[in-house]
Amino acid sequence: MKEMKTLTVFTPTFNRAECLRRCYESLLRQTCRDFVWLVVDDGSSDGTADLVREWQRAGHLEIRYHYQENGGMHTAHNAAYRLMDTELNVCLDSDDLMTEDAVASILELWKRRGSERLAGIAGLDADVRTGELIGTAFEEDGGEMTLTGFYAAGGRGDKKLVYRTALMKRLPPYPVFPGEKYVGLGYKYMLADEEAPLLAINRVLCLVEYREDGSSKNMFRQYVRNPRGFAFLRKEGMKRQPSGRRRFMEAVHYVSASLLARHARFLQESPHPFLTLAAVPFGIALMCLIIMKNRNNG
Repeated sequence: MKEMKTLTVFTPTFNRAECLRRCYESLLRQTCRDFVWLVVDDGSSDGTADLVREWQRAGHLEIRYHYQENGGMHTAHNAAYRLMDTELNVCLDSDDLMTEDAVASILELWKRRGSERLAGIAGLDADVRTGELIGTAFEEDGGEMTLTGFYAAGGRGDKKLVYRTALMKRLPPYPVFPGEKYVGLGYKYMLADEEAPLLAINRVLCLVEYREDGSSKNMFRQYVRNPRGFAFLRKEGMKRQPSGRRRFMEAVHYVSASLLARHARFLQESPHPFLTLAAVPFGIALMCLIIMKNRNNG
């Protein structure tokens, strides 16, 4: 009987077979093998399944593979949380690499400091090409923090998030809007912030690449194609942002996304209707900017 691993590294992927190999090779280089790799194939048609089965047969890593019809990144995360059974989990995008000591660093810190009182661990990302840090480091290495508080205090950049699996399973799944394939992953991270803090570690755990076909590079297109998903996320943000300024920015985006979705009752459904009313002119301007940028980007 196989010994239960402590960490699930899960990778949502859609037609990324050409870069998935680098991701796999970075996991082969891990100094600690106390993890399972869960590949969630979101409807690929480029031979991803054959490639992953080849690696499963090689037996160098414990690999689990799940195929689903294409539904978008958030539905792949929903599937991963359903399927995993380890104490901890971390998402590794298909075009990113884990640093060689990432798993060891995560598990060493969790062994010393981890408990059910915590949501997990937040580490750093760096650019795969230059090695430069993405955004800013945490104020206190080893300190407790929330993502909401970090960004409200002026923190910047994507971070590598390790969560307790039991917590993420308990939280609501990402919603699915028919005809749309995007809901921001920050939704569950905001919910986790309300449950427990994260341990901050000022160590680079992941080397990231922002590809031309990735969601970060195509955000204007995502916005136009998935307005209900964006409106949902911004409405949730209005409920949870700690400062009036950030709540107002959420309201501006909520107005913009609601107008793109042609949702007439957005004001009545807002958690802060007067704030949303004040944001309407700015939301209209943002909507026009998004439409223009989307057209310019083809």
